[in-house]
Amino acid sequence: MIKYIEKSAKTQEQALALALEELGLERDDVTVEVLELPRSGFLGIGSSPAVLRIGYEAPDEPEEPVVEAEEKPVEPSEPKAEKKPAPRREAKKEKAAPKKSAAPEEVKREIKDYGDENKNRIARFLEGLLDRMGNYKNIAIDIEDSPRGIAVTLSGKGIGSIIGHRGETLDAIQHLTSFVVNNNVEERVRITIDAEGYRKKREQSLINLAKKMADKVKKYKRSMTLEPMNSYERHIIHTALQDVPDISTVSTGNEPVRRVVVMYKPSQERVEEESDDKNYREWS
Repeated sequence: MIKYIEKSAKTQEQALALALEELGLERDDVTVEVLELPRSGFLGIGSSPAVLRIGYEAPDEPEEPVVEAEEKPVEPSEPKAEKKPAPRREAKKEKAAPKKSAAPEEVKREIKDYGDENKNRIARFLEGLLDRMGNYKNIAIDIEDSPRGIAVTLSGKGIGSIIGHRGETLDAIQHLTSFVVNNNVEERVRITIDAEGYRKKREQSLINLAKKMADKVKKYKRSMTLEPMNSYERHIIHTALQDVPDISTVSTGNEPVRRVVVMYKPSQERVEEESDDKNYREWS
C-alpha cells in the first residue's frame, strides 16, 4: 500500500533529506512530487519554503475481525423515586452599586472688577476670546499698570498653545485686544500681553543673538541678515546694537518677512554719515 507524507524546508534537498530521515528509507525507495517551489522573495519579504510530497511503500495493515456484541437481557427498571422540590432560597439582596464620585467641576475663571474702564474691557474681551479659542477655562488673567500703559499676564494650563510658535499667537491676541480697546477712542492706551514671562525670555534671547551676530560681522567684515521678525523684535535688535562700535543696523523687506541687516561700518564712517545727515536736516 502506498502512503504519503509532506515535508517543507528552505530547499527541495533539505525537505527530501528530512523525509528520508523520518522514514528510514533510501532515495530509491520513495517517490517525490514537488508541491511548491521555494521562493526567496525581496529582502526576505514574501519568501516561502519548498513543499514535497513523498510516497513510499508500506505493508498492508491486517484487517481486525469484527466482534459482534452479545445481546444482554433487558432487566426491568425500578420506578424512579419522585424528587422533592428543593426548598426555595431567599433571593440575595443585591448590593447597591457604589455611587460614583462626581467628576470634578471645571474651574471657572474669575474676572474681577478692576474699577477701570479699559482694564475691564480688556478682561471681558480676553475672557470671551480664550473661551472661543478652546478649553482655556483655567487660564488666569492678571492686569496691572505698567510704565508703558497696561500689562496683562496670562498663566495656567495649556499656556504653550496660547504663546504659539515664536510668540505668534500671543502677538495676535495682543493686537486684537489693542484694536478692540482703542477702537473709536480719543486717548489710546498701550497694551502688552505676556504669558508666564515669555516676552522677557524672548527679549533676552534676541539680545544675545544680536551680540553674537555683531561679533561675526566684525570678524568677517561683511553684513549679515537675520531671520524675519515683527516690529517689536526688530526694535530689540536695533536697540541692543545701537552703541556697539563699528556696527550699524537697518531693516529691509516688507511685512511679514521684514528683516534686520547687521552691517560692518567703522566708527569714522558712522560719524561722517551722522554729521552729513545732521547738516542736511539743518540746511533743509
